[in-house]
Amino acid sequence: MKPSRDTSWHKVGKWYNEKVGDRGSYYHEHVVLPGVVRLLKLNANSSLLDLGCGQGVLARQIPKNLKYVGIDAAASLITFAKKLDHNPNHQFLIGDVTQPLPITEKFSHAAIILALQNIEQPALAIKNSAEHLVPGGKLIIVLNHPAFRIPRQSSWGIDEQSKLQYRRENIYMSGLKIPITMHPGLERGGAAPLRSQLTWSFHEPISAYTKMLADNHFVIEQIEEWTSDKESVGKAGRMENRSRAEFPLFLAIQARLDR
Repeated sequence: MKPSRDTSWHKVGKWYNEKVGDRGSYYHEHVVLPGVVRLLKLNANSSLLDLGCGQGVLARQIPKNLKYVGIDAAASLITFAKKLDHNPNHQFLIGDVTQPLPITEKFSHAAIILALQNIEQPALAIKNSAEHLVPGGKLIIVLNHPAFRIPRQSSWGIDEQSKLQYRRENIYMSGLKIPITMHPGLERGGAAPLRSQLTWSFHEPISAYTKMLADNHFVIEQIEEWTSDKESVGKAGRMENRSRAEFPLFLAIQARLDR
């Protein structure tokens, strides 16, 4: 398959790799990856297909003797994945996860971690996971929480009278395609302005994801909502910690292929 050098994530691959590093960003390391590994429940006979694998951060958290294949459309991220991971049981491939995958084998487990919201046709990625899982295989999806983290349509506010921090949502049920400026503080300079690269986020309500799973013969076994483990101190600490505990950052779905 021809490398996907025109994808938005290919263009920001160097920045993203530096941000994530070997063990992941703060929330990768402290919240997301521990939760994913726990939900996967991998054993000695397991194999894992990682769709939208990025630079392979999940591969570096699983037992080293397991078969793993990671696929991502961004050629730069696959290049970084290969540089960071020399495990002979791991394979990283360039591929659009909404198109026929460059593999034929089936796996006991599949994962789509913080990637589905960056895919314009998420149902096709879920369909691909179903086609490459054994009957009864397990799929783990982690999303930026669709109800509370809608780019450009959600924000924090403070009720001064009650001294409470609240979450404001402008829209929820409608599907959205949202441009994300990766370097909002980029300054202008020289003869022409420096432009920050854009990536795209695609919002769907939770019910849309449950339908995609059902349409592809998945049964949802468990849904978890993960909050931040950070703590604030000082005058606003109590208020911020309360709202942090009440509004989750991530939605995790554990589903089983029922065919």
